Amino acid sequence: MIALAHHGETTAANQPEGHRTITELTKTISASRLSTWQRCRLQFYFRYIAGLQKSPTTALHIGTTVHTVLQQWNLARWHGRHLETEELREIFSRAWVIWQDGEQIDWDGKEEAVKSATWDLVQLYLCETPIAPDEKPEAVEVGVEADLSGHGLPLLVGVIDLVRAGGRIVDFKTSARKPDAELLAHTIETQTTSYGLLYREATGGKENGIEIHHLIRTKQPKVVVNELGPVTEAQIARLYRVIEAYLKGVAGEDFIPSPGVQCAACEFFNECRIWH
Repeated sequence: MIALAHHGETTAANQPEGHRTITELTKTISASRLSTWQRCRLQFYFRYIAGLQKSPTTALHIGTTVHTVLQQWNLARWHGRHLETEELREIFSRAWVIWQDGEQIDWDGKEEAVKSATWDLVQLYLCETPIAPDEKPEAVEVGVEADLSGHGLPLLVGVIDLVRAGGRIVDFKTSARKPDAELLAHTIETQTTSYGLLYREATGGKENGIEIHHLIRTKQPKVVVNELGPVTEAQIARLYRVIEAYLKGVAGEDFIPSPGVQCAACEFFNECRIWH
């Protein structure tokens, strides 16, 4: 069993990393930083080097709240406990308030409706999840590291949401639409490959696969589980190339924007428009 990292009622994994120096950003690496770098280097600069803080969007707040509830549900099962619906509802209500503390989220007058729909989505997941109530996890919200110095690379760090019995890594996501399975596998490869390496370093064994559990926030909410196989050697080789490019770019302060459809949802759109 993987040793658990320190945990509380909320997870630091969802908090912004804030201002970092170039040295700090190249001493260790994480899937989230690598993915941001791949998406847009200027967004990476604003988030991790300039440390610009933005109030969360409604989608981010929903995702963080759902993540917190599922974290506590999994931790209870890890301890051999069963959380009743009333307990989970209380966790949900507290998390909804806690994650808004000090933030200015634009609800457009619809907060209560969004909150109710989000709770319904959590309940739907708990009804349709492929995870049996009595299945004990191998690990929950575990912080792990992988030493890549043998490849001339820094320490890889990360937090894995859940490891199911039998070595199946699980990541939870909320989304406004159903994901295309092939596109999903491609766009999150940096994340899933990192998880595979982290799991292998922590256990000395090979993961049995990776599951992405999507909670879909459509008018008729859905739960979609995409199953990916174990990480391949080709994926590991690609990840190493991504890390090498990241290290070179960050060290060279190569922070240029990557304009595209993703800009519509970027919190740094205004800052990017006056970039020079």
